[in-house]
Amino acid sequence: MKFTDFREIEGRSLGYYALLALFGVLVLAGLYAGYYMETNGHHVTGMNNQIVWGIPHVFAVFMIVSASGVLNVASIASVFGRDMYKPLARLSGLLAISLLIGGLTVLVLDLGKPDRLIVAMTTYNFKSIFAWNIFLYTGFIAVVTVYLWTMMERRMNRYTKTAGMFAFIWRLTLTTGTGSIFGFLIAREAYDSALLAPMFIIMSFSFGLAIFILYTMAAYNLTGRPLGDAIMRRLKNLLGVFVAAVLYFVTVYHLTNLYMTAHHAFEKFILLNGGVYTALFWVGQVLIGGIVPLIILFHPRVNGGSRRMIAVAAALVLVGAFCQIYVIIIGGEAFPLIIFPGKIVSSSFFDGVVGHYRPSLPEITLGLSGVALAMGLATFAIKVLPYLPASLADADVDPHHKSKSEATEAAHA
Repeated sequence: MKFTDFREIEGRSLGYYALLALFGVLVLAGLYAGYYMETNGHHVTGMNNQIVWGIPHVFAVFMIVSASGVLNVASIASVFGRDMYKPLARLSGLLAISLLIGGLTVLVLDLGKPDRLIVAMTTYNFKSIFAWNIFLYTGFIAVVTVYLWTMMERRMNRYTKTAGMFAFIWRLTLTTGTGSIFGFLIAREAYDSALLAPMFIIMSFSFGLAIFILYTMAAYNLTGRPLGDAIMRRLKNLLGVFVAAVLYFVTVYHLTNLYMTAHHAFEKFILLNGGVYTALFWVGQVLIGGIVPLIILFHPRVNGGSRRMIAVAAALVLVGAFCQIYVIIIGGEAFPLIIFPGKIVSSSFFDGVVGHYRPSLPEITLGLSGVALAMGLATFAIKVLPYLPASLADADVDPHHKSKSEATEAAHA
């Protein structure tokens, strides 16, 4: 493997400072939105007694799941020994930490009483998956920080594989815990499935890699650094595999529910007559987030190796990802609780009625601020520390790369 020269970006342009300023404004707006909701109460949001996790939770889970998945690039390099991915490992770890911080910030500010986080951090009920996640989330940041240290400190390089293996196991456990938050909720027909844990793992691979591709392309385009076709081709093909795997798990999940009579009502709600949730599932999640990206990534006439089309596919994957988590969280809550199976229940407490939810501006602002915080942290970090290789040109990262003269000689030979 060739030596990789890691360098900080200069970050002296007006555009760079304008980008950081934009992220800063969005973060401040999110802080104000959190303060506004806390001081006025959740009646100023779209949430109610039926929908208690709103769109801030969608943003938070999206970023937490993506944080685990974006580290997959580093794991491929360290754990599975793929040399071409090693120059990307540092950026992979940085984005993992940044996305998790952004997601947890939104989660804390959406609690209604953020100061109660102290109770969650000091009093544990280990029968609750939420208590486990306190350790999983904070531990993930610590583990990835040590992992980055072993990569960036030359005398610690010999421990990189061990740290990478530990981080790999930890992030799989973390995503399993996140999926289990829903899988262990037996009172909700939409959840109550062991399939949610592995489905969240493969979702994290897809979402995280899509974010990594877009951020890498943006960083190298804006800084004028070389970005070769070889690495983009590998990332493109890997993203396609993950997108297909997500569609597979979604299919198995719904077929499993259809096999169980108790879940037929929920499946009919999501797949046929759920209104906005049905539309988000078929159009947003399956079509925009799955089928169309697969066509773009694998059909030679549509893609043709175009960087722009790869970026479009990654962006569509993220649109579908957001729709998928929205359907899982909001759609799962909107479907009425079955308190007395086989009985028709009617009361003044909306029993048996589909929940209504419309995201409010403060909620959306809070969610966007988490994304801005994550991207702002990563963008600032690549200026002060050497996370980015000076070049990702084919000649620098592809061990099988041949120059034009070598290729010509080989052809003549």
